[in-house]
Amino acid sequence: MFRNIHKVVKLQKAKFSVAAPAPQTNPEILYTGLFINNEWVKSSDGRTFPTENPATGEVITEVQQSGKADVDKAVKAAKEAFRLGSPWRTMDASQRGVLINRLADLIERDRTYLASLETLDNGKPYTAAYHGDLGGVIKNLRYYAGWADKNHGKVVPTDGKYFAYTRHEPVGICGQIIPWNFPLLMAAWKLGPALATGNTVVMKPAEQTPLTALYLAQLVKEAGFPPGVVNMLPGYGDAGAAIVEHPDVDKIAFTGSTEVGKLIQRGVADSLKRVTLELGGKSPNIVLADVDLERAVEAAHHALFYNMGQCCTAGSRTFVEDKIYDKFVELAAERAKRRVVGDPFRPDVESGPQIDREQHGKILSLIESGRRQGARLVAGGGRAGDKGYFVQPTVFSDVQDDMDIARTEIFGPVQQIIKFSSLEEVVERANNTVYGLAAAVFTKDLDKANYLIQSIRAGTIWVNDYNIFGNQVPFGGFKQSGIGRENSEYGLRNYTEVKAVVVKLTEKNS
Repeated sequence: MFRNIHKVVKLQKAKFSVAAPAPQTNPEILYTGLFINNEWVKSSDGRTFPTENPATGEVITEVQQSGKADVDKAVKAAKEAFRLGSPWRTMDASQRGVLINRLADLIERDRTYLASLETLDNGKPYTAAYHGDLGGVIKNLRYYAGWADKNHGKVVPTDGKYFAYTRHEPVGICGQIIPWNFPLLMAAWKLGPALATGNTVVMKPAEQTPLTALYLAQLVKEAGFPPGVVNMLPGYGDAGAAIVEHPDVDKIAFTGSTEVGKLIQRGVADSLKRVTLELGGKSPNIVLADVDLERAVEAAHHALFYNMGQCCTAGSRTFVEDKIYDKFVELAAERAKRRVVGDPFRPDVESGPQIDREQHGKILSLIESGRRQGARLVAGGGRAGDKGYFVQPTVFSDVQDDMDIARTEIFGPVQQIIKFSSLEEVVERANNTVYGLAAAVFTKDLDKANYLIQSIRAGTIWVNDYNIFGNQVPFGGFKQSGIGRENSEYGLRNYTEVKAVVVKLTEKNS
C-alpha cells in the first residue's frame, strides 16, 4: 500500500524559498490503500485509480479504489467504534481533546512533508500550502480540541416538580466528502468538530487529491485514536453515493459543487439523515469610488486569483463604481499580466496549474464564451505553457450580468469587472444569483458599508479585505451555496443531537 517518493522530493528540494522550509524527506512513503479500522487494506474488487501531478500531467501513483463493499466494511467499523460501552464512547471528553491535539502535533511535525505532498498532488504553490493550508489545519484541530470538554447542555427551569436538563450527544456515524481545492484543510474542518463531539467518521477524499488525506489517516492511528473512529476511503462518486445512501450513516457533510450537493439532498431524502453542505459561489466584490485604488486593485486580484481561482468564495464578480471603473480595469489588467505562473515548487510562483484536464478545458471554454458574448478581454485568455494544466491569469471588462462568465462559477483564474452607478443598483445586481456564499465591500464610508452589509444576502461579508477566515468565525452560505455552518461554536451544532431530560421530583425548591 506504499510507494517510496524519495526521488520526487529530492529533485524539488533546491527550488524552495527560504520563507518556508525545504521539503521533508522523512517519512518517504505514500499511503495508497483504504484505511479501515486503523488498518491499511486493498479494495474489495482490486480496482485502483491514478492520481496525477497537475503541473506535468504525469501519474504520481495508483491508489486503491473504494466501492460499495468497502463502504460497508468502513461503516461497520465506525458502528462498532460508536457502540455503547466502546473505548471511544466511554472516553472522557477531555481525553478526546488530548487525542485531537496530539494529531495536530503530528501534523506540525510533518508539516513540510505534507505541504510538499499537497503541492505535488494538487498543484498549489508550496508556500501557500505550507503557510496557508497546513497552518490552517493545525489551528483548526487545536481549536476544536479545546471544545471537546466544553460542549455542555443546560439546566432548564421548567414549571412543576421537575428537574429538566439537556444533553448534547454525538449524532453517530458521519459520512464526510471533501473537495480537491483545499484537500487537507477541508478534511480538518470536518474532522475537528466531529471528533470533538464524539462521533465516528467515514471520509472520502476527492479522487483528484487523495494523498494528503491518506497520510492524515496514518497520523490518526499514530495519535492513538481507537480503531474505527476514523476511516478513509479514496475513490470516485460511486463510493460517495454509497456513503450517502448507507442506512447506518447518520449524517453527511459535503464540500463541493452545488450540482453534487443537490444529488446528496436527494440521496438522503428517504432516510432523512442530517446533512450539511458547503457549496458553490459567485461572490460579489464591491468597490466604491472612495477607496485607495491601488490597494483595492491588489485586494480584488487576490480575491479572485488565490489558489488559481479554485476557491468557492472567489470574488469573481468585481463590481466597480463607474467613477473609477476605467482606471481600475487598467490597473487590474496590469496586475494580472505580472502574476507569475509556473512550477508550484518555485518560491516566486504565485499560481500553479488547475487541478486536471477536465477543469482546464472548462475554464478555457468559459473564457471563449466571454469573448463570444461581447466582454472585452484585457489580460490573458488562453493556456499557459505547453505541459500541465496551466491557464493565463485572465481579466474581462465590460461584463454584463446575463453573460455566462457573470453567472457561472468558473472556478479558475478569470476575473470579471462589472460597472455600477449606485448602491441600490449594485445591491440588486449582487443579489441576482442563486448563490450566497460570500461578498466584500471596499469603502471608507461606514454608512455605505453598513448599508451593503445589511442588504447583501451572503453567509460572510468582508469589509476592506477578502478571504479572511478564522476558526472562531462561522462559515457557510445562503441560498444554493449551502446548508449549515462550519468553524466556530456553530460548527459543533452539525455534529450533536440535543436530548431533553425531565425527571419527576417529590419536592422542588428554587
